[in-house]
Amino acid sequence: MTLTETLRRRLDERRAQNLYRQLKTLDAAPGPRAIVDGRALLTFSSNDYLGLATHPDVIAAQQSGASLGAGTTASHLVNGHLRIHQQLQDTIADVTGREAALVFSSGYMANIGTICALVGRGDNIISDRLNHASLIDGARLSSAASLRFPHNDLDGLERQLERAAQNGGNTLVAVDGVYSMDGDLAPLAQMAELCRKHNAWLMVDEAHGFGTMGGLVGSEQFPLAGSIAAAGLTQDEVPVMMGTLGKAAGNAGAFVAGSRELIDFLVQFARPYIYTTGMPPAVAAGCLVAIDVMQREPERRVRLGRNIEFFRARAAGLELPLAQSASAIQPLLLGCEKKVVTVAAELQERGFLVGAIRPPTVPAGTARLRITLSANHSEAQIEQLLVALAESLRTFPAVTS
Repeated sequence: MTLTETLRRRLDERRAQNLYRQLKTLDAAPGPRAIVDGRALLTFSSNDYLGLATHPDVIAAQQSGASLGAGTTASHLVNGHLRIHQQLQDTIADVTGREAALVFSSGYMANIGTICALVGRGDNIISDRLNHASLIDGARLSSAASLRFPHNDLDGLERQLERAAQNGGNTLVAVDGVYSMDGDLAPLAQMAELCRKHNAWLMVDEAHGFGTMGGLVGSEQFPLAGSIAAAGLTQDEVPVMMGTLGKAAGNAGAFVAGSRELIDFLVQFARPYIYTTGMPPAVAAGCLVAIDVMQREPERRVRLGRNIEFFRARAAGLELPLAQSASAIQPLLLGCEKKVVTVAAELQERGFLVGAIRPPTVPAGTARLRITLSANHSEAQIEQLLVALAESLRTFPAVTS
């Protein structure tokens, strides 16, 4: 069979299973309205939780940052590390309560690079079964013994920690702080205690927590530092923190934050950092201002929180299939792939863009509408979505795979 024939067969299988994915083309970043494939839609699918992707100060900073060069021309270690990158790293370290930070081209590269640098053959990596794909792939690529536990199951985690101790070597526990498809939080305080008890290292992916939540750590407030800070955990308790700059910061790229030794170690051994051209200076400039806006406009987080509460209260009143999520990610589990695709298409016809999430992104039988809320959504817009959603679900109650 030729390559083309093989590809066509595999694509036809995806279409038959209602798992075929299609690109949607937007004229510009949603804010929260967008022109999608030539049509105006109200979007509830963006990770721009604080509305900073369209913030005029952030855009102006990126435009100004481009004057430093369209690109950095080489990897960070050759000549691609500019002063603005160092300023961004120092700022991230400060707002997360860490000693140092390192910027990466993406969260995917940050997770793969960090995991593969920290553990390898003869070591162990323990992962939640619902971890993000980048954590899963990092575990696979590391050559460490890969152990998994049921989602947020502390007993399951401890069993795997005991198994890792029998294996020998170092042990890294990697989890999401806020789960990207479920919106729920990891029980980080209890996980940190188990890691301390079993001499394991805890790594938390704060892709969806950084900028949207935080809390008191010791005697200091860290309102942007994600679910780690919300759990009151220090750098010693969570030595490895990853966060992205393309969600709440409305920009691009990612970072790892921790001790100075951790960051120096990653500079030496994290291959995706070593062998990738440095972050464009315009992106670094935009991220710096985005973090500044997060700090001086805390009302954005307040509005996001109110929108989450309003959505959940109204969705419960309409008896929609809500998941247990207190974050900006509000999935509605429908189970059936065909029903998810059908309802998402109906919502688009009604003027709303909502993500239709199916396997392999989520486990089989858990297909869902992934609704994401922003500080820029109004209660009226959320109400419009909920009414359309309730009507669409009544229209297609019996759709099955």
